[in-house]
Amino acid sequence: MKRTLTVAFLAIIALVSFESKAQQATNKIGWTNVDYVMTLLPDYKKIENELTIQQQQIEKAMQEKSKEFEDKYKAYQQNAAKWSEIIRADKEKELNRLQTDFQDFQRSSQESLQKKQQQLLQPVMVKIQGAIDAVGKENGYTYIFNMDAGANTTPIILFAGSEELNVSNLILKKLGVDPAEVEKQQKAAAEAAVQQLQQKTGGATTPATQPATKPATQTPANPAKKN
Repeated sequence: MKRTLTVAFLAIIALVSFESKAQQATNKIGWTNVDYVMTLLPDYKKIENELTIQQQQIEKAMQEKSKEFEDKYKAYQQNAAKWSEIIRADKEKELNRLQTDFQDFQRSSQESLQKKQQQLLQPVMVKIQGAIDAVGKENGYTYIFNMDAGANTTPIILFAGSEELNVSNLILKKLGVDPAEVEKQQKAAAEAAVQQLQQKTGGATTPATQPATKPATQTPANPAKKN
């Protein structure tokens, strides 16, 4: 009896293993890189331009706030010794308020920029997902995985043995984009930008310097002495 049960158990394991392998053999798996697909879409360029404009506006406002703080802090350093105690205390309070306002603006503006980015990208992501679904159904894929899981995350696919499994171009074509033509245009634009920069700098390129966007971290000496 025991021997019969053992044989039956082994037969079940063999059958399950066979069915599992047969099912795996019928699966058709592909992969893509959603970020790559997105960067080649015309919509993405518009979004990028809009976010760049908003970022520039934020940076300009931060520079103005930074300059206001630095000018008033410089005036405080130059005149604190001859001011009365009540005026000096008022100026110190104003400096602390300006620094707090700057930090609050910096935090809220970045949150606003991230929210704006999500709002702009959402319809594009829906469009890409629709193209992925269509490619999967039309070509009989069981799964299509994303090579890139997003910023600061571990990719879903750590190894892809063949580019034949890459369906990115199929997705782009479904979205009405010729990837080869877009990449050609991007390469030409990049080369033109480099040539233009070299002409302006006499053939040498120098890194751009960014103005400080943070007010000075020093605090007036007198507030530290207050009880």
